[in-house]
Amino acid sequence: MAVAPTVEAVVAAGGAHIPPLMEALDQRLAELATGHGAVLARHGGATIAAGGKRLRPLVVFVAAGEAAGPGVLRVAVAVELLHSATLVHDDVLDAAELRRGRPTVVASAGRGIATATGDLLFSRAFAELRANGRADEVRVLSEASSALALGELLQRADAFDAHVSVERYMERCEYKTARLFEAGELGALEAAAPADRVAALGAFGRRIGLAFQLLDDVLDVSGPVERTGKARGTDLLDGTVTLPLILAREHDPELAALDVREIATPEQAAHVCDRIAATTALEESKRRALSIVAEAKDELPELPERQRTALQLVADGVVERYA
Repeated sequence: MAVAPTVEAVVAAGGAHIPPLMEALDQRLAELATGHGAVLARHGGATIAAGGKRLRPLVVFVAAGEAAGPGVLRVAVAVELLHSATLVHDDVLDAAELRRGRPTVVASAGRGIATATGDLLFSRAFAELRANGRADEVRVLSEASSALALGELLQRADAFDAHVSVERYMERCEYKTARLFEAGELGALEAAAPADRVAALGAFGRRIGLAFQLLDDVLDVSGPVERTGKARGTDLLDGTVTLPLILAREHDPELAALDVREIATPEQAAHVCDRIAATTALEESKRRALSIVAEAKDELPELPERQRTALQLVADGVVERYA
């Protein structure tokens, strides 16, 4: 698996047990994409292969510490499968053509196959976790799954509404992104860490996930496509109002009067992105994200040095996505 330099740094810092776990993760994910027919195997496998940096399961491994074993691997696989399922279903809802620069399942195979692919990945996540035989772990992943669905419902309810408040936006990000990062606490739970450490590592993941989403929304405005795999303003074309626009409306009368439904072409979306970038909204959005990252690092519990360093690198890596 080709990994980004930041992920390589986390893997190296986490200890000698992490690289084999990352390799085993990819092997198990590939195995789980098969066995359900050639069509679903092809599209499920392609979705998993395009899964990015594997940051969420990496957080699981680091949170577990050196006690990581087969049970922790199953937890990490389940978290990544849930993440992949959500991406496929999101693409169906958005009728998205590209994801990380590659054709989406819905674009290449249609809505029915894409929905079935997402369902397969979702079901396999819980089947994998069930093998650990722990109701508390199933509860954590179930709550993350419910949060993802609620976040999607909130986003749909807010579609094309330029008057979304900052508070509502942050709540949406908590559900859609932060709660799955919070599920990184499953690594500590499976490794039998004390309850206070499990909770603290969950809080760390939640904050990192929140910052991740804020910076992702900044990237949607600032681009470029070579980096993000999608055109600038894709969220605007979907009717998704994010923090940069919310803040920019306070400084730009044209944006304050904007009807998001009028953004119908990539050129129009790019123009709105330019207007947002001409304000201080991107800098303010980034500042908020950096503050959340700093809080996450400050609130880390007492941990072995390797584990703490690796988690700090995870936090720094979220910021480096933007830099």
